[in-house]
Parts: sequence; C-alpha cells; structure tokens
Amino acid sequence: MESLTGRVAIVTGAGRGIGRAVALRLARDGADVVLADVDRGAAEAVAEEVRALGRRALPVQTDVSSKPQVQEMVQRTLDEFGRLDILVNNAGAAGPDAPVTEVREEDWDRTLAVHLKGTFLCCQAAVPAMKAQGYGKIVNMASVAGKEGNPNSSAYCAAKAGVLCFTKSLAREVARDGIYVNSVAPTVIGTGPVLAMPAGELEPLLLRIPLGRIGQPEEVAAAVRFLVSDEASFTTGACLDLSAGRAQW
Repeated sequence: MESLTGRVAIVTGAGRGIGRAVALRLARDGADVVLADVDRGAAEAVAEEVRALGRRALPVQTDVSSKPQVQEMVQRTLDEFGRLDILVNNAGAAGPDAPVTEVREEDWDRTLAVHLKGTFLCCQAAVPAMKAQGYGKIVNMASVAGKEGNPNSSAYCAAKAGVLCFTKSLAREVARDGIYVNSVAPTVIGTGPVLAMPAGELEPLLLRIPLGRIGQPEEVAAAVRFLVSDEASFTTGACLDLSAGRAQW
C-alpha cells in the first residue's frame, strides 16, 4: 500500500476511540492530520501523539452539526496545509436508548444532527477543495445498526441508515471529479462505552457476532486505510462491513 506522505487528512471525532485509531494509522502511514473534536483537550492529546510519529497535526475544536464551525475547520486546514486529501467523518453520539414512544424530540434531533447532518456539512465543506485539486478520499462512519434497525435505538439507526445512502448519492455526484466516497459499517467495537458495559449486557451482543468477539478500533482504522488508498481505485459508493459475519446485507 502506498505511503500517504504529502497527504492531508481531517478526522472528526478524533479525540478517542475509533477516531483516534484512524488518525494515528493515517499518521503512521505518512499523512498530516487535522484532529477535529468537540473536546478540545482530547483533540490536543491525540495531536501530540501524531507529532510524536513525525507528522504535522492541527487540533480543531469542532461541533460537526454547526455549519460555521465545520467551515472554519476546513478553512483552517487549507490555511495550514494548503490542501485537503482525506476526510473521515467519524464524529458521533450514542443517541437515546428508549422505545420510539419515549424518545424526546430534542434527543432525536441531536442524534441526527451529529451523525447525518454532520456528515453532510463536512462533505459539503470539503468537496470544493477536493474538486479543485482533482483528488479526494472520503470515508463516512456508518454502522451495522443502520442496516438492522435495532430496537430502542431508532434515532441512531435512522441516522446511520441515512449515512449509508448519503454516501452512495455523493459518490455518484463526484465520481468524475477524482473523489471517492465510501462508508464503513462496524458492529460492536471495543471503545470506552463498550468496554465499560457489564458482562451481562455485552454477552447478548456477542451472541449475534459469528466470530464471537468485539472488534478493535485498529481494525476499523485498517479498513479506512484501505479505502483512502490508491488500491481502492475501483471502489466508490460502497459500504465495507466490519461485522465479523453479523451483517445480512
């Protein structure tokens, strides 16, 4: 797989978990990385890890549901590095854990705002720069939940289903502009909230995964790395499942 030296990547939700793993993987392979996160301290901590790998890093406190903040994030990237090659839309939130009849409207709105609107806003801001340079790789974080429709998770599932179809739509729009747009759909991944779950809550989830284990953030990062590489030269509008056999389609 080719080096990413000279490439510039934005990773949203980069302060922890999957986003951190993606940012560090891209940095190890040569990319300079913009670390976008609502938690400034977390973004700055990962930026130090990126610099320790010998790459440039720019932490930017960003709420991806805010158009002005997203525009500022992209403009700061262009001002600092002069280009934008890779965008990984990873920022997210768990969403309400409740039956539809008990979901508060504000919780529904916030979940879709972060996952779906945030993905839209980041792509909208990044695509012009990618078009101008005739090159771009976008990876949107979906979920197996966006295919299955898990109970008591309607807002999150709806948002991730939206990300899947948004990815396909945008991929067709920009296919002739040198821009590739794909998504990944993980199942249960070993990030902080999952690792903190009581064994009694985690075991039923593992029963639905044929490999019988949770995934690791680094495994998601490896999939993202493939999709932003030139080896994925005939792959756009696709969803790469990271479900250990769980996904049915």
